[in-house]
Amino acid sequence: KSPARRVAPSALPSGNGADAIALIQSSSLPTLVQQELERLILAGGLSAGSKLNEAAIAQRLGVSRGPVREAFRALEESGLVRLEKNRGVFVRRIPVEEADEIYELRAVLDEFVGRRLAQTATPAHLRELGARVDRMEKAAAKGDVGAYLAANVDFHDRMVELAGNAKLLGMYRRLVNELHLFRHATLAQGGALPVSTREHRDIVARIAAGHPAAAGRALFDHVMATR
Repeated sequence: KSPARRVAPSALPSGNGADAIALIQSSSLPTLVQQELERLILAGGLSAGSKLNEAAIAQRLGVSRGPVREAFRALEESGLVRLEKNRGVFVRRIPVEEADEIYELRAVLDEFVGRRLAQTATPAHLRELGARVDRMEKAAAKGDVGAYLAANVDFHDRMVELAGNAKLLGMYRRLVNELHLFRHATLAQGGALPVSTREHRDIVARIAAGHPAAAGRALFDHVMATR
């Protein structure tokens, strides 16, 4: 089974009842509930530290409590919630010390990905990555932090997919989920979006040049600068 993607579009409609069930009756309810809760958590609709009430979420989404319970377990594995015995389920709060450690680890993983892609990326892969940077640039021009962050996450996730290591992909997506809980506000500060866009263009250029060390270093430096 391939690792679950870090963010999915809203899979369940707002509200509850028969309309929700009609749209999802042919799909896996726990997976769709997980995707909807991921969307709400990563968009800030369910804030860090907040308690998730199983019954209330089941009613809100128009499903039974079983799929919600299964979704909570999957969300714990993906790093977004914590399950506390006799207390309940809470959206994780990432302290700065943990975020610092995650950035260090992610920088090492990204450096590996950059080196790998400089050796294996095809022209089609490069066009694909370039198109994702274009989306970042358009979002930056509008000052749309939410759209920029989504395009940014998509760019890095696709690079890790192209590296062709499923174990790495699963680990990477968990780290990104955890950082997403921590970092949304940082991109809005001090004109960071245009700077970040330029760094992404430089990453693609170094991969296209076929220089593993330079591509790896560009990714490492990019992550550490974000840190």
